[in-house]
Amino acid sequence: MKKTTSLLLAAMLAGSVFATGAMADAKQGQKYYLKKLKVCKKDGITNGGNFATKHDRDTWAEKKESGELLNAWKEICPSGESKFDKMKPDDITDLYDFCWQYASDGDVPSCG
Repeated sequence: MKKTTSLLLAAMLAGSVFATGAMADAKQGQKYYLKKLKVCKKDGITNGGNFATKHDRDTWAEKKESGELLNAWKEICPSGESKFDKMKPDDITDLYDFCWQYASDGDVPSCG
């Protein structure tokens, strides 16, 4: 019984660590959007949630795998093209994680 309880506790702890890590990148992506992409308001994108919901999770994943992620963002927010061109690899990953997390079939962001 004690061994089973210990294994269950360890599995729950491991699961929470992985979930927190994935959420941290999405939060960094949200911060990036709030800091660098306010220019998207010119294109009718009122907040990061609207930006992320332009596609569902599968579509965001396909765009990333095919190398079309930056082009997809530029189509959604043409006013931010220069910002997208200057993104660092970590910023791209974080913004992708934000878009995937809060996609049209994903979670609802609290703000931004």
